[in-house]
Amino acid sequence: MKRPWLFMLAALVAVRLLAWAVPTVRAGSPQAPPEAPAEATAKAPAQTPDAAASEPPAGHGAFDVADCKSCHEAVFPKFEKTAHAAQAGSCANCHGDVAGHLKTVTETGEPGPLDLISLKNKKARAVSETCLGCHAKSHHAKWAGSPHDRRGVACTQCHSVHHPMSPAAQLKTATEIETCYSCHGAIRAQGLRTSHHPVREGLMSCSSCHDPHDGSKPKLIKADYTNELCLQCHTEKRGPFFWEHAPVRENCLNCHNPHGSNHDKLLVSQQPWLCQRCHLNTRHPGSLYSGINAAGDAASPSNRAVEHACKNCHQNVHGGNAPTAPYLGR
Repeated sequence: MKRPWLFMLAALVAVRLLAWAVPTVRAGSPQAPPEAPAEATAKAPAQTPDAAASEPPAGHGAFDVADCKSCHEAVFPKFEKTAHAAQAGSCANCHGDVAGHLKTVTETGEPGPLDLISLKNKKARAVSETCLGCHAKSHHAKWAGSPHDRRGVACTQCHSVHHPMSPAAQLKTATEIETCYSCHGAIRAQGLRTSHHPVREGLMSCSSCHDPHDGSKPKLIKADYTNELCLQCHTEKRGPFFWEHAPVRENCLNCHNPHGSNHDKLLVSQQPWLCQRCHLNTRHPGSLYSGINAAGDAASPSNRAVEHACKNCHQNVHGGNAPTAPYLGR
């Protein structure tokens, strides 16, 4: 038998619950924030790149680069074309409180204490620290402790911020090798010898093998050790070889002078005397070659004195794979 009163009771309970829940939800809902005044909601004008570039770094007063140009006009023709000129803060990034310097000049007609803004009289370490304030964040992070740093070489001895002469890297000379040779005169002399890498021909430069800013590698080379650097170009000498030559695996510099030599193939000495540095007179041959028994004469020069000698038979001095040539022959 149906009981309609049960359905009526259920409907009444549902209506009561709904009436109780609606005020609770309204009370717990977050209120909308008050509207901001029209002045606060107005957007600030967009900052132009020129305005951003002229902003001084934190800690220095406001200044206009044009004010610097009014006195230092000779500096700006080349400086304005460099990446430094486009940086925010411009002159103040390197020279510090240029606003104070400008104020002193304007009010008294005197430049004031130049030691505060000029880098000319600062020590090499202080000059480099100024440059590293920006450049240490990129590829010069390993400058500290490098051979150049330890010997008191400042960044401004190779680079010029105001008067760069090179098309790249803002060097003080037209080419990279001229900058390096200004200190490394002995290396320049070696590069003028008959056997040399094509540096003076312009096919290579000092930075092909060296990184002047990285002190984490020996001799500032671009590899962990000498052989790894040489084998980047001379890949045919890498091996592995069935028959190896121990001095070759140890260090290319045992036999070669990479900056230049008056002997064939950049060798540090002429054959057979080069080989006799290790092999001396043991095994074959049993005699020690010298200018007396190896030079010959003008009519019949000895084959041991014309840059061949040991290589007449031992051609693969860097190593070989011939199963029948354990003594580095073909």
